[in-house]
Amino acid sequence: MLEAIRRFVSDRLVGEPTVEPEPSRSRRVELAACALLLELAHSDGEFSSEEQRHIERTLVRHFGLDEATAAELLRLAESERVESLDHFQFTRLIASEYDLGQKMLLAEIMWGVILADGRLSDHETHLVRKLASLMQLEPAYLAQARRAASGDG
Repeated sequence: MLEAIRRFVSDRLVGEPTVEPEPSRSRRVELAACALLLELAHSDGEFSSEEQRHIERTLVRHFGLDEATAAELLRLAESERVESLDHFQFTRLIASEYDLGQKMLLAEIMWGVILADGRLSDHETHLVRKLASLMQLEPAYLAQARRAASGDG
């Protein structure tokens, strides 16, 4: 899996031929954030087309990726998500690399993903709170992100 990430970063994001570089820290954070978005999208047992479109638009808009690169990041993040044992490997990286504003934006995007299909399950709500806590984001900020995502604030 690490090899696939290296090729992705080298070929698609850096624009250099594959020379086995270590993925940049920012690209690993993007991969972690994407894996968390996918985990939320799958948490209710259904990965809807609305949730997928929301994540794809987010990758293009917030990470500044073209559609092909975003699709590759989505594929890699899904593989990482499936292979991971827990969420901590992703949230730890985000907690250490993102400032409060970036965490708030990610939390708003997370709420957007779980609200995208028009249904909000208890499991989704619990998971987004757990992830926010692991990212060291205070509950008040998470509530503010939810209001922003739902258009109430």
